[in-house]
Amino acid sequence: KKRQRRSHNAVSRIKLQYCPQCGTAVPSHVVCPNCGHYHGRTMTMLEDAEA
Repeated sequence: KKRQRRSHNAVSRIKLQYCPQCGTAVPSHVVCPNCGHYHGRTMTMLEDAEA
């Protein structure tokens, strides 16, 4: 019975997809860190306002 209770705790692999704009391997549902595209749109990073 040892280790049978924890058989559901396995870690799954990260599924990578390729960015259609630049071809970089990116996890799904994440903005591409290389070109900034996500789902056909260009995302811009907002800078924190310094007070």
